Amino acid sequence: MSFPFAEAFLQLPLLDLLLGASLVSKAVLVLLIIASVMSWTVIFAKWKQFKAAGLENTAFLRAFRKAPRLESVAALAEQFQISPLSGVFAYGYDEAGRQVQTRGRVTNKVAVERSLQMGVSAEMTRLERNMSWLATTASVSPFVGLFGTVLGIIDSFQGLGMQGSASLRAVAPGISEALIATAAGLAAAIPAAISYNQFSHRLRELAAKMDDFALEFLNMTERGEE
Repeated sequence: MSFPFAEAFLQLPLLDLLLGASLVSKAVLVLLIIASVMSWTVIFAKWKQFKAAGLENTAFLRAFRKAPRLESVAALAEQFQISPLSGVFAYGYDEAGRQVQTRGRVTNKVAVERSLQMGVSAEMTRLERNMSWLATTASVSPFVGLFGTVLGIIDSFQGLGMQGSASLRAVAPGISEALIATAAGLAAAIPAAISYNQFSHRLRELAAKMDDFALEFLNMTERGEE
């Protein structure tokens, strides 16, 4: 059983379709390719960042729990600059240190808690950097591809009107061009959407760990081990 419509598409070289596409369709494809390349760049960068942050978090937390005093942890914190927990510790330790210098001990634990929350916010902002690009690519790329699809269909109907024929060869180039735009839009959107969801889950885990660490920091100050 033969499928004339499918055979007409298969006989069209992909490169010829791209070279013969309209200027607007080429611009749509170039835009989607750029969005895809940038998304993959962000994906690999964030994957590397989260992996390093997780490893250093584990090492820093181990050192923090073994240290007898906050001063001992401060001496080691510079070795874990990638760790979000180390960044939160720096905020809390600075506030606790100021109180110890002026009053000899930590007297305002609410101020220390606020400083720790500021540290959590700062670290979350750093970890979320460029995440918006993935969300934008995931949501916008399908519509950009749809725009290219509509243009391809319009070209197909224009070809039919000019040739006065409803043959497959008249409509196949425009439909193929439309399908390429659709595929390009999905190819850019799907990895971005999957990665954004995975990274968002990872961010929630890191935020929970930073909140738990802030409580451990407060417990240590309450024990007078600053």
